[in-house]
Amino acid sequence: MEIGESHDRGKEDSAAVQASPRSPLSSIDLAMDGAMNASIEQLYHNVCEMESSDDQSPSRASFISYGAESRIDLELRHLVGGDVGERKKDVVLEKKEESNEGSKNREGSLSGKKPEKLAKTSPNAKLRISSRKSPDLRKVSVDEESPELGPLLLKQAREMVSSGENLNRALDLALRAVKAFEKRAEGELNLVMSLHILAAIYAGLGKYNEAVPVLERSIEIPMIEDGEDHSLAKFAGCMQLGDMYGLMGQVENSLLLYTAGLEIQRQVLGETDPRVGETCRYLAEAHVQAMQFEEASRLCQMALDIHKENGSTATASIEEAADRKLMGLICDAKGDYEVALEHYVLASMAMSSQNHREDVASIDCSIGDAYMSLARFDESIFAYQKALAVFKQSKGESHSSVASVYVRLADLYNKIGKLRDSKSYCENALRIYLKPSPGTPMEEVATGFIEISAIYQSMNELDQALKLLRRALKIYVNAPGQQNTVAGIEAQMGVISYMMGNYPESYNIFKSAVSKFRNSGEKKTAMFGIALNQLGLACVQRYAINEAADLFEEAKGILENEYGPYHPDTLAVYSNLAGTYDAMGRLEDAIEILEYVVGTREEKLGTANPEVEDEKQRLAALLKEAGRGRSKRNRALLTLLDKNPEIEPNCGQRPVY
Repeated sequence: MEIGESHDRGKEDSAAVQASPRSPLSSIDLAMDGAMNASIEQLYHNVCEMESSDDQSPSRASFISYGAESRIDLELRHLVGGDVGERKKDVVLEKKEESNEGSKNREGSLSGKKPEKLAKTSPNAKLRISSRKSPDLRKVSVDEESPELGPLLLKQAREMVSSGENLNRALDLALRAVKAFEKRAEGELNLVMSLHILAAIYAGLGKYNEAVPVLERSIEIPMIEDGEDHSLAKFAGCMQLGDMYGLMGQVENSLLLYTAGLEIQRQVLGETDPRVGETCRYLAEAHVQAMQFEEASRLCQMALDIHKENGSTATASIEEAADRKLMGLICDAKGDYEVALEHYVLASMAMSSQNHREDVASIDCSIGDAYMSLARFDESIFAYQKALAVFKQSKGESHSSVASVYVRLADLYNKIGKLRDSKSYCENALRIYLKPSPGTPMEEVATGFIEISAIYQSMNELDQALKLLRRALKIYVNAPGQQNTVAGIEAQMGVISYMMGNYPESYNIFKSAVSKFRNSGEKKTAMFGIALNQLGLACVQRYAINEAADLFEEAKGILENEYGPYHPDTLAVYSNLAGTYDAMGRLEDAIEILEYVVGTREEKLGTANPEVEDEKQRLAALLKEAGRGRSKRNRALLTLLDKNPEIEPNCGQRPVY
């Protein structure tokens, strides 16, 4: 199986390492461009608010400004946004009445974990961070600061960041502000907020490891029992630390901190507060990014229910529309395209009623995606062209939003066999991405290169596809917290090298990608399993059979856990492993696996399917060599089910794309 082949989500063959250009996941972006200044402004506002008001009412503004837009549209940020990334740690949740509840660790995954695997917090829980000490900021070599200077220093730091001036100077001011607040007998919350700003500046400088202990300290200081402001300060720290883990690539830690923050917020504000709904959606989007669609659906439904209950205002209507757009993306990713369309249409109607034309255009793109998945191509083209006209008028002909619609149209025309039109749209998009407008995030440009590369790859224009991936890699290779992204790009380059017959180059590239996945701590994800499978195929081409068998076995375990035994990717690994066992002389093991593969493919695809026929011929040859006939399918199936007792026969699992 070649994971790099451009896939159609209406078919059973699964996704390549990189998502297709029109995947619903491609519209979710956690890049932090543009988030820094707004975050600092809001944090400073919170500090000033605490200085001037003792209001403790539940209706008081949260410590975090969510904004009106969804994170899907690159607008929603808590404090700093970011892609998921690398470092592990333990988070200990202590109940007030239980002083010795142990720490809970969770294995990382980028796809398909059951919602029950997520660590939950008690409504009465109090959070403390273990596993590493916070730095002693008092040892920083700065002049002695008067306690009264804290607010002024913080204001100067904020203004310097907002104006885009030297972040290192802003860092010095923030450190001095922290030191000044530490000397004050009162005002713990001012210290907490200054720590939040300090961490945001560290993140802006790419110093994530320095930011983490600062945020740990900001969470340790406020106590839930000290009142609403302290609880919400702890909530803000949890969310910002979750974002920081995202920047560092630690998916599971990021989700764990978001979950802890949500539980704190629900305890303080109540189950139906609109801000709780916004946090539910934020966490749902993070689960979509991690490809954990069931948990994402549950959280998004919670957000939708909350916003519907508070739906008497225009703001609530917009929030409900954002929830429905996300729910559409989740349904789309799960293959429920008709349901996705229903949510998209309702979201579009709500946005249109508030005259949010660009939001409507963005939803039109998602509507076009769903129509394309349903092979309703004329309706898809209409939706894309409608979005394209709005983006050209509102953003200009050379905006990246225009380029993204060109890519969608290129993908569609490629699917229906109109290659000349497809190439024309690819060229239109490339003209924009190769000379991006000022202020265009480079991550968007890199994503565009990757998506267009996938189209050229499906056209078998492999040199052009490889060239575009190298451009994308150049953008990401030195970016902090992007190790998994780099690994994914390398894996796709390995696929293309394999397709070109350059097996030594493919092997080396895949080896590098797999090493990056391992070092990032994301060793149990479906993407990692697929990369292992492809590296195994490269090993077979180099006659490294024993190494190939080890890789296929590791991939088999991961994909069984992530996708189940019926998923096309899992079956492909079974087939590869059977062939490898045959080459190693393990005939009975090869026959047992291949009997299961043939039986499952017959059930799913039908006995006349060419792919089934190929597998049956392989099995017949093995059985002839072994001198026996084909076993009843039940024996092989029951053997596999014994190893997977939670799986029932005939409970085929929908592929996750």
